[in-house]
Amino acid sequence: MKANGDFEIFLATAPGLEGILCEEVKAHGFRAPRAVPGGVRIEGRWHDVWRANLVIRGASRILARLGSFRATHLSQIEARARQLPWLAMLRRDEPVRVEAACTRSRIYHTGAVAERVGKAIHDVAGVPVSADAALSVAARFEKDICTLSIDTSGALLHKRGFKVAVAKAPLRENLAALFLRQCGYDGTEPVVDPMCGSGTFVIEAAEIAAGLPPGRARSFAFERLATFDAEAWQELRDAQTIRTPAVRFFGSDRDPNAVAMSRANAERAGVAHLTVVQQCAASALAPPDGPPGLVIVNPPYGARLGDRKKLQALYRALGQTLMSKFAGWRVGLVTSDAALANATRLPFLAPSAPVAHGGLRITLFQTHPLA
Repeated sequence: MKANGDFEIFLATAPGLEGILCEEVKAHGFRAPRAVPGGVRIEGRWHDVWRANLVIRGASRILARLGSFRATHLSQIEARARQLPWLAMLRRDEPVRVEAACTRSRIYHTGAVAERVGKAIHDVAGVPVSADAALSVAARFEKDICTLSIDTSGALLHKRGFKVAVAKAPLRENLAALFLRQCGYDGTEPVVDPMCGSGTFVIEAAEIAAGLPPGRARSFAFERLATFDAEAWQELRDAQTIRTPAVRFFGSDRDPNAVAMSRANAERAGVAHLTVVQQCAASALAPPDGPPGLVIVNPPYGARLGDRKKLQALYRALGQTLMSKFAGWRVGLVTSDAALANATRLPFLAPSAPVAHGGLRITLFQTHPLA
């Protein structure tokens, strides 16, 4: 940590989406954001950590960096870890667990690293170390440099607390938010998802338009730290500005169970009044009244769901519907299979880099406004 009290804060995301996350972080006014492999670095204080957890949609977790040091022997780890400000960060009534990772380093035994860091924490701050603790310290070795951080999020940030019911192969909320941003969505235009599943795209779009913070209804690991100020945290949450969007957000699915799930999830998220979800096959889809906007869809993938020939027919029907009925609308399509995307015959631009998700590598395909 710096002499002025600032420290490095790391917002993790899926590799390939760091630049999009950096755009979001800049838009929220955080200081000195810089995209790096695996996420975005900013500088700030604990108030910035709290605000990032509350308002940033594209991050998967947020780490408070405590310090880095070089070590090539296990004995060096404990000695250097003892020099970090554990007493100022941790509470003696809140146990911690240590999670270690080692890549391209002479020290490679993750269990030994975790043991040495845990011993330093216990000896310096009197904090119990337990594998079952809700609060975690990350020890990452890369090229013989050990970086120690506190995970300030706890449960991954895509767990907003609203999507209780999920369909098959759900897309994580943080990825959905980044794909929306990558498509140029800023909350001022309607969004249509013709295969909405559990409603992720529709709900994220509605929340963005309404200015509803993604972390508004959940707890975070930073609430267990000695640096936490409950009154300041409540003031921060109360300071968020909620808007009434001029447009609506539309989902449809041929599966009635998916429709019911989407509606229930939108109700829990407090955006049911902004969304319209109906049972409808993609081939029967029609654009809503009003100005054009964004169609964004995460159809089934051949690697995960369904028969490939049936999927090709499904993608082809979707493309025909969009080309014939959705003039002026942009399209974003997420899939793991470029051949299926091409089966739509939509005029896609060069695709973005693939992103790891659920054991697959998925890609966002986009169009300009359709002619």
